[in-house]
Amino acid sequence: MNNFRVIGVIPARYSSTRFPGKPLAEINGKSMIVRVVEQAEKCRLLDDVIVATDHERIFEHLKLNNKQAVMTGTEIRTGTDRCYEAIKNLDFDIAVNIQGDEPLLNPGTIDSLIDALVRSENEVCSTPVKLIEDPLEIDNANVVKVVFDAYHSALYFSRSRIPYNRKECDKYYKHIGLYAYRKDFLKTFVGLESTSLEKSESLEQLRILENGYKIKCVEVLDETIGVDTPDDLEKVKKIISNREK
Repeated sequence: MNNFRVIGVIPARYSSTRFPGKPLAEINGKSMIVRVVEQAEKCRLLDDVIVATDHERIFEHLKLNNKQAVMTGTEIRTGTDRCYEAIKNLDFDIAVNIQGDEPLLNPGTIDSLIDALVRSENEVCSTPVKLIEDPLEIDNANVVKVVFDAYHSALYFSRSRIPYNRKECDKYYKHIGLYAYRKDFLKTFVGLESTSLEKSESLEQLRILENGYKIKCVEVLDETIGVDTPDDLEKVKKIISNREK
């Protein structure tokens, strides 16, 4: 790892249909975005952590908390594009796209993605997957499912149940939206046109597979909770309160 420079990038938009101003939402005395940055800073294999934001309030808030932030445009189409815009002129080998709405993120998950990508010969990025334990998640379209081959290279991602249960299937895996990218591929990826399967499922990682690239799936044990709504925020507050007692 000594020869690799790795940057963690956290895209943070201010606008949100379901939860405007979400990155600045307060969780037990700290904003959500500061908590995410602090979790990322605990990673052994990250050399730097930068927030890529489109709003002055978030930018100034992070400066006041001694965290790194970069202003990006307001019309950027995806979080991956925002990450690339923030770091495209920096010197690095691997970039990790970290979700800005997961304050319970396990730093070990990020380290495992980086380690897997460094060791990989064929994959251009790595991403975590987890065995589904709640049967209700299998047919929940908001839970993205994934199937992978014997070498843990992704075969497909879907909002539907995969594989189809024609015969008994006792294992289903869900995808956790966190990615580590090789620098050269990240530049290539943001320049690719959206693909038909990507549009159909509304899953940008399918653009990678449709263009013939490989994604390494890294199995993790920890559950994650993304904050999409104020109700989600209350659940996370309770969990953090119990941890910090």
